[in-house]
Amino acid sequence: MAEWKLGVVESRFADLIWAHQPMTTQALVKLCEAELEWKRTTTYTVLKRLSDRGLFKNEEGVVTACLSREEFYARQSEQVIEESFAGSLPAFVAAFTARKSLTAEEVAEIRRLIDAYEEG
Repeated sequence: MAEWKLGVVESRFADLIWAHQPMTTQALVKLCEAELEWKRTTTYTVLKRLSDRGLFKNEEGVVTACLSREEFYARQSEQVIEESFAGSLPAFVAAFTARKSLTAEEVAEIRRLIDAYEEG
């Protein structure tokens, strides 16, 4: 199974790419210098690490995402549910709601999602 987890700094880096892609590696280095106070080598090291994990690609000096931010976090959520709740979404919801109350708006939105799923 692919690893769909990012550390705090990796998440900030990924968010920069998702927000500004496509972008040149030169522009990414400048952005990381300004936003993360990174040196060029750090930017290239983290970009390579996340590219090796299938999140981004750097082709001919242009950085793009292989997955959207939403797709990445959906896969990350699936991984958490699989690893922590044996793949059971109801078990996850039960654990979540045992510690945090849902608002009426959240309950209504969940009902809409279930209704839309059942309708196909």
